[in-house]
Amino acid sequence: MKKYVCDLCGYEYDPAVGDPDNGISPGTAFEDLPEDWVCPVCGAGKDSFSEV
Repeated sequence: MKKYVCDLCGYEYDPAVGDPDNGISPGTAFEDLPEDWVCPVCGAGKDSFSEV
């Protein structure tokens, strides 16, 4: 699965890790994140992420 990085703060979303602090299980692809998911560091929306 592809990793994505926040263009604003540099946070990297790794699907192998997920975002457990925000209810996203490991193994969740970026494309499968809820539309209202935001960067856990700066609060940017999914549209502010670029594929690594």
